[in-house]
Amino acid sequence: MLSKREQDPAPTVRFRSDRVSRVNGQYFFSTRENTLEGPFMSKEDAARETEVYIRRMQAVSAYQPGMPSSLNG
Repeated sequence: MLSKREQDPAPTVRFRSDRVSRVNGQYFFSTRENTLEGPFMSKEDAARETEVYIRRMQAVSAYQPGMPSSLNG
């Protein structure tokens, strides 16, 4: 998939992957900002919190000029 986010200098190939990973029996999700959020007790909890995180980042970007508006995954 060839795509370009607002902060990217040129279109690049992006591969979709599962944002949720398991580390030592606990679940985490990764962000575009290269952070691991968690731990969560189940994969379902981590997936739910991923959606919450995305909505929160979209709300922040709506109020802060210069933030990328394409934070929808």
